[in-house]
Amino acid sequence: MSVVLTVEPLTAEAFAPFGDVIEASDSTRHFPINGGNTERFHDLMTIATDPQGHAIVSIFRGQPRSLPFALVMLERHPKGSQAFMPLSGRPYLVAVARPGEGVSVADVRVFLARGDQGVNYAPGTWHHPLLALHAVSDFLVIDRAGPGGNCDEIVLAPQGVIPA
Repeated sequence: MSVVLTVEPLTAEAFAPFGDVIEASDSTRHFPINGGNTERFHDLMTIATDPQGHAIVSIFRGQPRSLPFALVMLERHPKGSQAFMPLSGRPYLVAVARPGEGVSVADVRVFLARGDQGVNYAPGTWHHPLLALHAVSDFLVIDRAGPGGNCDEIVLAPQGVIPA
């Protein structure tokens, strides 16, 4: 049995319960720097780690997912935030659920992110691993490294289906 999930546009307001949207938008604080040659979009997210961890920067190369897509699991990182910023300029999907011990497919929201929007998952936010679309896509990722396990997984039953 499967539950068909609705895909909605990614906006800062809709995504707020799960973390931050990273984008150069007129709705974010921005101002000119470098003698007016550069526009700085300021303080777009908070990088969170536990006291034993530290922030790291990586590049993830995601293989494209075909739609419809069966959403059978989610993961979370309780010790730190995890930010994804697309480098390839392609849209991608973001499937999330609020932090908590239990999660079901009824808790999942799916967002379509534009190729110029990133996301920063708040610590403990349930999310599906990278959901690149159309072609192999690179993402700049800022997350936590340090001692101790920082990835929990849960199987969704019933599973969700992201339609084509």
